[in-house]
Amino acid sequence: MTLLKGKTAIITGGSRGIGRGIAEVFAKQGANVAFTYSSSVEAANELEKELNTLGVKAKGYKSNAANFNEAQELVEKVLKDFDTIDILVNNAGITKDNLLLRITEEDFDQVIEVNLKSVFNMTKAVQRTMLKQRSGSIINMSSVVGVKGNAGQTNYAASKAGIIGFSKSVALELGSRNIRSNVVAPGFIETEMTAKLDEATVKGWRDAIPLKRGGTPDDIANVCVFLASDMSAYITGQTIHVDGGMLT
Repeated sequence: MTLLKGKTAIITGGSRGIGRGIAEVFAKQGANVAFTYSSSVEAANELEKELNTLGVKAKGYKSNAANFNEAQELVEKVLKDFDTIDILVNNAGITKDNLLLRITEEDFDQVIEVNLKSVFNMTKAVQRTMLKQRSGSIINMSSVVGVKGNAGQTNYAASKAGIIGFSKSVALELGSRNIRSNVVAPGFIETEMTAKLDEATVKGWRDAIPLKRGGTPDDIANVCVFLASDMSAYITGQTIHVDGGMLT
């Protein structure tokens, strides 16, 4: 069963980690995939090839979602290449962790711009198309940190909490046109970034999670498939925690 057959998705930050996992699972579910990347050209080319072998149309675009004009241009290109945009997954994000005492204005601004302003830019860019179609699913990637906060991550927590407020407002604005807006809040997800951490630290995190393991990109991607598909047709304005019980 292919839950996303015939649908086209844009996934920002799609060449690595969680974004890559979402792109792969979406393609397996029949979606055509347009994904963005910032610098990892090789990873992007590899992913594009891999997705195309699954019998869907897939294309990578070098684009900075934090730049308003680039977001508008990206959507125009995707519409030219794919004709339609049914799903938007705002996944691009960075961290610049530090205690408030030491955090620089630049590090604060950059995290807000990449993590939060990109969501505004991309949502605004696809809005016209989705309004015309009278359908669409917008999925925004927040974090458990956006829900409960975390010492040393004031900038990241603010950006991820902002995404939740933004998404709820979009759900209220666009619901009458059958456009849904939901949030996924991942917990500790094991990717190539976490693989660089020492084993003792990772074990400590795993032990503190009720399910006793870190999540995988597929754990996030499967929830995104549900939110992108017609199975969740009556769900909007919600935040789904995918964290192994961390916030229970």
